[in-house]
Parts: sequence; C-alpha cells; structure tokens
Amino acid sequence: MAKIDISVVVPLYNEQDNLPILHNEIRNAMRGIRKTYEIIFVDDGSTDGSYGELEKIQKAGRLVRIIKFRRNFGQSAAINAGFSHSKGDIVVVMDADLQNDPKDIPRLLEKLSEGYDAVSGWRFARNDTFSKRFFSRISNWFHKKLTGLEIHDSGCSLKAYRRDSIRGISLFGEMHRFIPALLDAQGFKIGELKISHRGRKYGKTKYGVSRLVHGFLDLIYIKFSTKYSTRPLHFFGYLGIIPLAFGIVIGTVKVIINVMLLLDDRPITASPLLLFSVFLVIVGILFIMFGFLAEMNIRKANYQSDKQERYIEKILG
Repeated sequence: MAKIDISVVVPLYNEQDNLPILHNEIRNAMRGIRKTYEIIFVDDGSTDGSYGELEKIQKAGRLVRIIKFRRNFGQSAAINAGFSHSKGDIVVVMDADLQNDPKDIPRLLEKLSEGYDAVSGWRFARNDTFSKRFFSRISNWFHKKLTGLEIHDSGCSLKAYRRDSIRGISLFGEMHRFIPALLDAQGFKIGELKISHRGRKYGKTKYGVSRLVHGFLDLIYIKFSTKYSTRPLHFFGYLGIIPLAFGIVIGTVKVIINVMLLLDDRPITASPLLLFSVFLVIVGILFIMFGFLAEMNIRKANYQSDKQERYIEKILG
C-alpha cells in the first residue's frame, strides 16, 4: 500500500447538501500540497440523505473512505473512529458544515512544520450568531482557567495533528474540543493559527446550551485526568484529610470540654458537635478509601478502544 502523508477526517451528521461542495473544496485545496492524502468521512448516524451522497463521492474518487455509524454517537466518537482508521502521518480534522474553509489546510500544515505536534484553528472573525459567540467565550474562558493552555478557540474543529501525538488517544462525551489540552498535558507542543470562518449556508446547527454544559463536565474530567490520572489517591486524599482533620480537632476539643465539666462536677450540655465530628471523620475516611480504590483500578478502565468499533456499521473504501 502506498504511503499516505495526510488524512483529512470529516465527522458529519445530516449534512447532505454540503458534502459534494466540501469534497470538491478539499480536493482543490490538497492539489497544491504535492503530498499523498486520503479523505475519511465519518457518518455519525445521519438521518437525511448524507450517506447516499457519500456513496456517490466514494465511487467517484479512490482517495475517499467512508465510516458509517449505526446511530448518532456524537462528534467525539466520530473523530475517534477517524483517528483509528486514518493512515496519514498528519491528521487534519474539520467540520462538514462548510464553515471551515479547506483552503486553510495548507496553512495549518505549514504551521505544523514549524515544530508543533498539533495546531488548533482560531476562528478570529466568526460568522455565527451572538448566542453562539457568547457561549463560546464562556467555554474558552473555563478552558484556559482549568487547563492552563493559552489557545483562544478550543471549540474550533479545524485542527491538524501529527500521528505520534494522537496515537492511543481515546475520546468520548464532548472531549474532541479539548484534544490540544490533553496533548499539552502529555508534553506535546501546541500551536494556534488564525483561520477564516464562513457562515452556514445549508443545514442546521447541532450546537446548543446543552453542549456547553456537557463540555464543561468533560473539562472537569480532563482537569482531573491530566493532573491526577496516575495518582488519584492524592486528589481524594486531599478531599479526605481536610474533613478528617477537622473532625478529629472538633471531637478532641469537645471531649476535653466534657472531661473538664465532669471534673468540676458540672453537668454536660447536649451538643451536636461530637456527632458532627464523627460525621467529618467518616467522610474523610471514605474519601481516602475512594482514593485507594481508584489507585488500584486506574489502569483497568480500558473499555473505550474495544467499544468504539461496535459503533461502526460498515466501512467503504
């Protein structure tokens, strides 16, 4: 099999009218690069005529492969499947809604050649509604604060990765937005590039407030996994030691006070402090036990790579 330099992965859901246009634009953008390439469309359970359009595209071009999911599993699962089945030394990911411009792919590759392991697009002048831009600003602010990675647009789908950086990566939820943060935590060098952004012409947006909430929860998971994935006992230990210490101090003080009252032949007054101290001690011990259990099982949670293949109904090309 001939060596493939670049894989262009396009996850999609109900983008029937955009696909022929996008395919031609990608081909035109790749012609001037002088490198071998493939295009992988991942149909994430579309319910319109998207798959029929993809079959036409695949029959007309030998450089196209199609991965069809049994139903809609989300963009992260689609990108993960694209990563797993791509063969290029460099993998470019982009949306199928035509808002990403394939003409920016050569610029991403040029930026990548400056020594970066991954380059993230920055939609500097966005053609989106005010609400989408507003929620995106909130998401990007949380992203910077929790991950420490200084990129302006974590939600931009147009990104380029070297094969070594994404090897073995597993995505779920809304984690596709935070791949650069995951790579940065592993020591890979992340770059950013201003790209063009076009208004949606066909189809409907799949983004809403719920995705912001889901993304925030995944961001918390990434914060935990990148910092404590190999030492969860430290995380749960911190959470456990604080109530444990407070419980011991409160309980000790309460016992000393009661002993002093007994020595002075004074009645002991009823107080919930002793019961509260016992509660804090139990909570602290439970957190530490959770840490021990997580430490013992941290390397056993490896179901994603096996489960991913079960999403796929068929592969063409």
